[in-house]
Amino acid sequence: MMTLEKIRNIGIMAHIDAGKTTTTERILFYTGKTHRMGEVHDGAATMDWMEQEKERGITITSAATTCYWRDHEINIIDTPGHVDFTVEVERSLRVLDGAVALFCAVGGVEPQSETVWRQADKYGVPRIAYINKMDRTGASFENTLRAMNERFATKCVAINIPAGEGDMFSGIIDLLTMKFRVFHEASQGVTFDDLNVPDDMLATANEYREKLLEAVAEYDDRLLEQFLHDEELDPVRVMQAVRKATIASHMVPVLSGSSFKNKGVQKLLDYIVDFLPSPLDMPPVEAHGVGNTEKIILRRPDVNEPTAALAFKIATDPYVGRLTYVRVYSGVIKAGSYVLNTNSGVKERVARLLRMHSNKREDVGEARAGDIVAAIGFRKTITGDTLCDVKHPVVLERISFPEPVVSVSIEPKTKVDQDRLSDALTKLSDEDPTFLVKHDEETGQTIISGMGELHLEILVDRLMREFSVGASVGRPSVAYKETITHEVEAEGRFVRQTGGRGHYGHVWLRLRPTTDGSHFKFENKLVGGTIPREYVPAVEKGVREAMNNGVLAGYPLTGIHCELYDGSYHDVDSNEMAFRVAGSMGLQAGVAKARPILLEPIMDVEVVVPEAYMGAVVGDLNSRRGKINGMVPRDEVTVVSVNVPLSEMFGYANTLRNISQGRAVFTMQFARYMAVPVDVSKKMLERIRI
Repeated sequence: MMTLEKIRNIGIMAHIDAGKTTTTERILFYTGKTHRMGEVHDGAATMDWMEQEKERGITITSAATTCYWRDHEINIIDTPGHVDFTVEVERSLRVLDGAVALFCAVGGVEPQSETVWRQADKYGVPRIAYINKMDRTGASFENTLRAMNERFATKCVAINIPAGEGDMFSGIIDLLTMKFRVFHEASQGVTFDDLNVPDDMLATANEYREKLLEAVAEYDDRLLEQFLHDEELDPVRVMQAVRKATIASHMVPVLSGSSFKNKGVQKLLDYIVDFLPSPLDMPPVEAHGVGNTEKIILRRPDVNEPTAALAFKIATDPYVGRLTYVRVYSGVIKAGSYVLNTNSGVKERVARLLRMHSNKREDVGEARAGDIVAAIGFRKTITGDTLCDVKHPVVLERISFPEPVVSVSIEPKTKVDQDRLSDALTKLSDEDPTFLVKHDEETGQTIISGMGELHLEILVDRLMREFSVGASVGRPSVAYKETITHEVEAEGRFVRQTGGRGHYGHVWLRLRPTTDGSHFKFENKLVGGTIPREYVPAVEKGVREAMNNGVLAGYPLTGIHCELYDGSYHDVDSNEMAFRVAGSMGLQAGVAKARPILLEPIMDVEVVVPEAYMGAVVGDLNSRRGKINGMVPRDEVTVVSVNVPLSEMFGYANTLRNISQGRAVFTMQFARYMAVPVDVSKKMLERIRI
C-alpha cells in the first residue's frame, strides 16, 4: 500500500494529434506496465481499446491506468483531444491533482490546447508541459514556448531543451543538471547516456538555465540571495523551489522530446514524480452540508477522516456491467460496504472495487483517500454524485457540462430494435452527460443531441455495434433556442368547473431578460398572501415546464427572469395542478408579448491554410456568415480565427478539402449562443410554418 505522498493522480491533455496516447503508451512501456509499445496508427494502442478508437486513430473516451516509477504510484487518465469529447477532459480534470499538457512542436498552441488549459485553470490543477514531436520537420521549441507565454497567464519556463530540431533532433539537455541525454535506438530508448552539453549548444543552454533560475529564485529567499550574488545554486533547493512554484500554479515547467522516437519520456516521468503534487499537497476538498449549502465542511486526504468520494464517470462494461469511476478524497471505501449517495439520497452497496488498466481490471479490497478506482454495484449514481459515509453526509461540488448543440432523429427498424434502442440510449446517456435523449411529442420521433457531428456519429456506431440496434438516423440539425428581449407583465388564469370540485389557479408574472447570461431565474415577490405559499413551487414548476417550448418555433426558451408578484386563489377549487397550469399559461402569454427572438450556436473556428488558398477559404467563410477575428502568419501557412454559426458549418470538411486541394485543416468548438439575424430568422420561421 503506497503512502499518500508517493501517489500522483495525473491526466494527459492536449489538442487532437499532439501525441497524448503515444506518450501514454511509452510511459506504460518504460514503467514495465506493458512489454511492447502499441502504436495509434496500427490500432494497437493499449489505452485506445474501443473499436471506433482503433479504426479512427483517435481517443474517444478517457481511459485510466496505474503504473509505478521510482517507488511512486502514478494513476494516469489519458483524455481525448477532439472537442466533441470535451466532457471527458472536464470530468477527468475535476478529480485529478496534476496534469501533463502536451503540445505539438510544429502546431504550437492550438485551439483545443487553450480549451483544456482553461479547464485546468478552472479546477486549479497544477501542470507541467511537454513539447512533443521535436523530430518533425518544422518543429520549433522556441516558437511553441513563446506562444505558450503569450496565450497563457501562468509563466511557462523551460526545464529541459532539445538538442537540435526536426531531422537534427538528437536528445535533450537538462537545465537542472546541465547534462545532455542521448537515447539508444536499439533498446527503444530504455538505455541512454548522460553526456556533457555539446559546445555548440552551451550558450543556448546557459541562457535558458538563467531564465529558469531567475523564475524559481522568487520562491526561496536563500536561492534569491545566491542568484543575486552570482553564487552556485544548491540543486536540491532549486528542485524544491520548482516543485513549490508548480504546485502553487505560479509556474509551469516545460519539457521537450519525441514520444514516437522514444526520446524524453523517462525525464517526463521523473518530473511527474518530482514536481506534480501528491494528494497531500492539494488543499482539503470543500464540501457542503446536506440541505445547508452555506455550511462548508473540509475533507482532508486522510484515511481516518469520514469517507467522501466523487463519481466522475459511468461506463458500461460488457463483462461486469455498469462501472462507476470514483475518486476517493478522504476515508476508506471497502468492497461489500455501503455508502450514501447524498445527491439521490440512496444508500449504494459497493459490490466490488476494481483498479482499471484501460479496459482490463483487477479486484482490490478497498480504496483509500487519494485513490481512483471503479466500483460495481451502484444503481442510482450518475456522473457528479457524491458518495460518502452514511453517518457523516456531505455534498461535493458537482461537475458542470456544456450543452449539446447538434441533434439528429433516430428510429428503430423493427419492434425488437425499439426495445433495445430504449435500453441502449439510457445506458449511453448515463455514461455521457453531454448526450441527451428526448421524445418529440408532435412527430413521435426520438431526438438525440450531442456536441458535434463526430460525437453523434460515434454514439450511433456504438448503438449498432455494442447494443446490436438496427436504426435509421436523420440529418443533423442545430439546437436553436428562443429568448425574450423586453420586460412584460402577463396573466395566467386556469379555471375549470367539472360538476364536483373544480380547478382554480390565477397568477401574474413579470418577465424580463436575465442580465448575467443565466438560463432561468424565478423569484417570489408575492405580498400579503394573495397566493398561499404552498402553491408557489407549483407555479415555478409550471413555468419551468413551459420553458421547454418557445412560441416562435417550439425551441427551448432561455435567458428569462420570472417574478411571481400577484394572483388569486379559491378556498375550495385551488390546487397544485391548477397553479402549475396557470404558471405555464402565464409564461407562454408573456413570452409572446416580450418580442421573442431565435438564438443559434456560434462556433469558434480556426483554419490553418497555405497562402495560395487564403482568398478562396476566406471568401467561403464570409459566405457562411463568418466573422473573422484575426489572421496570424505561421511559417508557410496562415491561421484564420473566425466565428461561424453552426448551421452554416455542416459539410465544411469536404468543402475545405476541395478548395484547398486537401492542404488546409480546421478545428471547431462551441463558443456561445447569439441572436439569429432578422432576415435569416424570417426565412427559417417561414420554412417551419410551411
